[in-house]
Amino acid sequence: MKQVYLDNAATTPMSPEVIDLMVDKMKNVYGNASTGYGLGRDASMVMEVSRRALAKSINAKETEIIFTSGGTESDNTAIFQTARKRVNMGKHIITTVIEHQAVLKPLETLEKEGFEVTYLPVDEHGNISLTDFKSALRDDTILVTIMMGNNEVGSRMPIHEIGEILKDHQAWFHTDAVQAYGLIDIDVKADHIDLLSTSAHKINGPKMMGFLYKSNETNFPSLIQGGEQETKRRAGTENVPAIAGFEKAVEFLTATEKANLQTKYFEFKQQVIAGLTNNDVKFEINGELSEASLNHVLNLWIPGISTEIMQTNLDLAGFAVSGGSACTAGNLEPSHVLIAMFGKNSPRVSESIRISFGHYTTTEEIADFIEAISSIYKRLTK
Repeated sequence: MKQVYLDNAATTPMSPEVIDLMVDKMKNVYGNASTGYGLGRDASMVMEVSRRALAKSINAKETEIIFTSGGTESDNTAIFQTARKRVNMGKHIITTVIEHQAVLKPLETLEKEGFEVTYLPVDEHGNISLTDFKSALRDDTILVTIMMGNNEVGSRMPIHEIGEILKDHQAWFHTDAVQAYGLIDIDVKADHIDLLSTSAHKINGPKMMGFLYKSNETNFPSLIQGGEQETKRRAGTENVPAIAGFEKAVEFLTATEKANLQTKYFEFKQQVIAGLTNNDVKFEINGELSEASLNHVLNLWIPGISTEIMQTNLDLAGFAVSGGSACTAGNLEPSHVLIAMFGKNSPRVSESIRISFGHYTTTEEIADFIEAISSIYKRLTK
């Protein structure tokens, strides 16, 4: 049976070019980048070339890129280390109710340590209000951590506007860009971003690899203690093949390619919506159909069919979709994002699926998906 992968917001398949490059580096550049002999210098050179390219991708300086194991470590480092470094300046933090658990869990821990966290609400489209943000901002706010784009419904946050508000404030501005990086243009200087998290596996790169952008104007100790790698900012021997693979994945994502992908994904959304409508499938979009969203994510409420039943039936038919964030999909708890948008008693929280497109998704696969979900819907709603 043919398998159609439509869960690219959870992870993406590695591109053949990335795999080939990483295999080459594993074979030929296996030295420790911290050593001083030839093999180590070769590894260090590969790493620094990659660092320079990744910095350029967000208009940062290469000295501002710290290689990490991915988005979770980057988020944890930015949040914990900022709070603990700046505790004497205040204990107030601002975030949103729809952040990824890699942000929400550290904040829960900090609340137990005496920090105060303001969770900004969202509307039914998954958007925050700048008026709410301005009202929440205080003189003792030390950190604002707001995602660039939501991983469940695709809503984009007003990052530039928040950065403008914060540029003369003491608070450091962190954004979880894991879902947005590689899909939209990012300029950390223009947006006054102090800290930014990414993950390679969302853009057809390797898993357990990412970077934390940390502005040279920010300063805090390493979260992971040990050696003096990453100029003492992150201990642990660097994964040079994965770093090179991350750079290779980014190499394909030119400004033109990112724009083309957003257009392609928006067309996929329209194809799904038109196809389901024509087949008399009852559904509603969780979020909004807007080209300004992260267009690779389409979250649908299908009344009367539970998420688990629809997901299972699609799986049996050869289609991989999600019920929400992959980091929480293994439990029976409803999506905190949909609860924030519609309330805990809304049937949407237990009757919605997330479809997410990727670089290798085709129009033919979308057509097959429409046929499959329409057939399942008619069978289950007889």
